[in-house]
Amino acid sequence: MRKAIIDKLTILAESAKYDVSCASSGSTRQNNSQGIGSANRWGICHSFTEDGRCVALLKIMLTNFCMYDCAYCINRRSNDIERATFSPRELAKLTIEFYRRNYIEGLFLSSGVIKNADHTMEKMLQVVKLLRIEHHYHGYIHMKTIPGASPELIYQAGLYADRLSINLEIPTEDNLKQLAPEKDHQSVYKPMHFIQQYALESKEERKKHRHAPRFAPAGQSTQLIVGATDETDRDILNLTSILYKRPTMKRVYYSGFVPVNEYDKRLPIVNEVPRKREHRLYQADWLLRFYQFNVHEIVNENYPTLDLDLDPKLSWALRHPHLFPVDVNRASYEQILRVPGIGVKSARMIVAARRHSALTVNALKQIGIVMKRAQYFITCRDKLGTTVQEFTPEKVRLALTTRTLSSETLPAQFSLHF
Repeated sequence: MRKAIIDKLTILAESAKYDVSCASSGSTRQNNSQGIGSANRWGICHSFTEDGRCVALLKIMLTNFCMYDCAYCINRRSNDIERATFSPRELAKLTIEFYRRNYIEGLFLSSGVIKNADHTMEKMLQVVKLLRIEHHYHGYIHMKTIPGASPELIYQAGLYADRLSINLEIPTEDNLKQLAPEKDHQSVYKPMHFIQQYALESKEERKKHRHAPRFAPAGQSTQLIVGATDETDRDILNLTSILYKRPTMKRVYYSGFVPVNEYDKRLPIVNEVPRKREHRLYQADWLLRFYQFNVHEIVNENYPTLDLDLDPKLSWALRHPHLFPVDVNRASYEQILRVPGIGVKSARMIVAARRHSALTVNALKQIGIVMKRAQYFITCRDKLGTTVQEFTPEKVRLALTTRTLSSETLPAQFSLHF
């Protein structure tokens, strides 16, 4: 591989690492005898960057030149950093070479904005078309959509890419204007609407015509920066809840603010990236998507921020001790799903297993529930120990957040099951 290409790869892969809105495919794209690669909905290989971020695919920018001067972005036009640009043909060839060497199984393509949104989208679209048409590549492609791009280019992108994404970045319009005066949320929401419209039209068309083209079969995603501005977790999750009401929105990603431009006085001074807050937001996100929680149950006026010491599900349970303990042999699936330490798969297995016999502690352990947390919130055929109401939420919290506890602090039942 030529040194010039390696140098570009080094610069543009580094520039792309702060965009976390990529993951496993969620898309099936079957290969045929005339092409290479394939994508399936169970996902693809993941790797990890030096700072611990999970990265799927070849994560690369077409260029890190950018016409915008966003305070939070390493690629802002006023930064004195190394710049590079791939030609569409160079990047398509690089992707194929990496795939054939078994380095990657797909592509995550992003770019700085050069000249204008449509010019940038056209260049990115050339890369994807070269891969699909000239190289007959059937692997997974996630392509970023440029804010303000025309509907025609978005439609073409969706015919070739498996997933499209466009980042809101800052959760509220006012704060976005402070850090990125040249941007607005409307230029993001419009492409989001176009992606949704084309995807739904494609779905309806395929009901009538089996071989009609699919549009972005893995849906769309977006990313929010956490900690660069003063939004509370309540503000962020309320926005997330609204976004998930869009039928094609598959994932909202949360990126802890990284102070890459510490000289900009508009940005907060942080000693470390708010990883724990980012983690709690992802856990709350799962409660919204898979655990049938309403956003107001997780965060509200009384609890606008997530508890950093407890996962959101456990925090909610401790605020509602009157709903527990839950009898796993009689409670509904929905009630069991809300027990700390019981996941979606475990809840389904409990409902299925109890049809044959009453569940015991050993049976629950075999199913895989986390007894360390669940024991305070359930009852079964056996005696489990002290429930949250008997032990009080405060003591349960202390027990689950303190690593070393004296036996004098806890009843015998707790020390036995901890």
